[in-house]
Amino acid sequence: MLIYAFVIFFGIEVSKMLVCNIRRKMKGISMIERSQNIRNIAIIAHVDHGKTTLVDELLKQSGTFRANQDVAERVMDSNDIERERGITILAKNTAINYKGIKINIIDTPGHADFGGEVERVLKMVDGVVLVVDAFEGVMPQTKFVLKKALELQLPVICCINKIDRPEARPKEVIDEVLELLMDLDATDEQLDCPFVFASAKTGVAILELTDTPKNMVPLFETIVDYIPAPQGDPEAGTQVLISTIDYNEYVGRIGVGKVSNGKIRVNQDVVIVNHHEPDKVRKVKVSKLYEYEGLKKIEVEEAGVGAIVAISGISDIHIGDTLCSPEAPNPIPFQKISEPTIAMTFCVNDSPLAGQEGKFVTSRHLRERLFRELNTDVSLRVEETDTTEAFKVSGRGELHLSVLIENMRREGYEFAVSKAEVLYKTGEKGEKLEPMEKAYIDVPDEFSGVVIEKLSQRKGELLSMSSISGGYTRLEFLIPSRGLIGYRGDFMTDTKGNGIINTLFDGYAPFKGDIAYRKTGSLIAFEAGESVTYGLFNAQERGTLFIGAGEKVYAGMVIGQSPKTEDIEVNVCKRKQLTNTRSSASDEALRLTPPKVLSLEQALDFIEKDELLEVTPSSLRIRKKILDPTLRKRANRN
Repeated sequence: MLIYAFVIFFGIEVSKMLVCNIRRKMKGISMIERSQNIRNIAIIAHVDHGKTTLVDELLKQSGTFRANQDVAERVMDSNDIERERGITILAKNTAINYKGIKINIIDTPGHADFGGEVERVLKMVDGVVLVVDAFEGVMPQTKFVLKKALELQLPVICCINKIDRPEARPKEVIDEVLELLMDLDATDEQLDCPFVFASAKTGVAILELTDTPKNMVPLFETIVDYIPAPQGDPEAGTQVLISTIDYNEYVGRIGVGKVSNGKIRVNQDVVIVNHHEPDKVRKVKVSKLYEYEGLKKIEVEEAGVGAIVAISGISDIHIGDTLCSPEAPNPIPFQKISEPTIAMTFCVNDSPLAGQEGKFVTSRHLRERLFRELNTDVSLRVEETDTTEAFKVSGRGELHLSVLIENMRREGYEFAVSKAEVLYKTGEKGEKLEPMEKAYIDVPDEFSGVVIEKLSQRKGELLSMSSISGGYTRLEFLIPSRGLIGYRGDFMTDTKGNGIINTLFDGYAPFKGDIAYRKTGSLIAFEAGESVTYGLFNAQERGTLFIGAGEKVYAGMVIGQSPKTEDIEVNVCKRKQLTNTRSSASDEALRLTPPKVLSLEQALDFIEKDELLEVTPSSLRIRKKILDPTLRKRANRN
């Protein structure tokens, strides 16, 4: 009887073990099959070559939207500034389904100032779609983003976009792309990349130029066939590299990354480790897990190899962190993001008009907001200074910092910023090194002379000059980064708005000497009050005005530009003395020239080292750092 009971018990336990093993194997197989049905790609390109429009069409033609759904143009550019400027600032995730295969897509920025976004998200993908304009061809940022992809050994699909442009030259652009691949030491497999010809605007793609365009199917098929499925061991310990950080006021920081090995599930205990910080080991719990479906994040219980997931509930998570199983805390190597090259001082506004227009005006507000920006912007640096009223903010370029200023302004912040200055380094021999840029410029032939002259004055070195189609000349310069500060406004004036300038960071080189940024002075308000027509009429003879009648001014405020090199003080609040021979009605005969209203970028370009830009939600005012004229003259003399 005992033997019989033992046999039954033993048989049940064996069958349990067999069932568990079968389940484990089936689960393993399903995880492998699931990862085989995933493709992770990034869309990379030079600015304005059509990345976001291409993603729009892939979303539409994959059935992500309802047939009657009203979808905005460039739906991935969700930020107001992105829509207004027509540029992508932040990399964004989306996912589509094509014939049962989930394609995770990351739309990346094209501007060099946001190159940090591109560098980090490439660790999440298994291949890239390089978009190149069929007319412009290979441009500076094309080289930058492709170089980063090749360094990570990612397969490349080249999409020649805008083939419907009248001046399109797709065959020549193919040669340019192949030459670039060879210049960047691409492998034989990477050189043998497939080419797809597309018009993202009309929503068509073809594999041969002789084909009849119908839809985006050729691009979908190329992605599925050429981009490999994610590689990883579903049975290994959890490994998720955090490549980007999202931020939400309700749940805080959200880490986004790819599951490289194992699986991750809700309520799982994991440890945070970092390749660049060996001492960092911290135990945390995954509270919520999301995957991407279209433009939404869908909550899931678990995710396997190859899935791109968003993880919330971990307060102190950073880009470059790896979430691992406690039993095997092995960090994934992560490339360090390029250092900033330019810096500004953000300080509390202390002008006579301070606190009248902004909602957040104190140093505590300013500090809190700047350090909060570090949650999502990996390329930014914020440092305390020797005063609690000011902070040193460093970024990748003027555009990078101007977008931060504009965002803060719209949120109700009031503050002042200094002129942008480059960040120097010290060489091995103690010499002073400065950041250098490659500037690629396309200008109408008749304006090439003035551009060469201006950039030469700013220590630029002309590397090459060639003619391109349409009566344009292409110039390539090597120039100090500080030589480009404040130049873009002059460039647009000199080329009558027809020139195109693109820059790419080239490294550090020995200091090139002093540069005269501005050859004009400022018109400075003499006293506080309200500008009047009579005072402005007399002042406009001295230069170009930035303000009109009825605007508040204060002593030391810059109200215009003087054609002379020195600053000039003017009284724009001066009224006409009324006598029996002078009447106020005769003011109507005074004609004022319309003022030159500066945009944020123009104002940042204009200010000198002894000036500040006062930024409020409703106004931009340029002012002298030292408002008192006597103290200012004494400081200049010293």
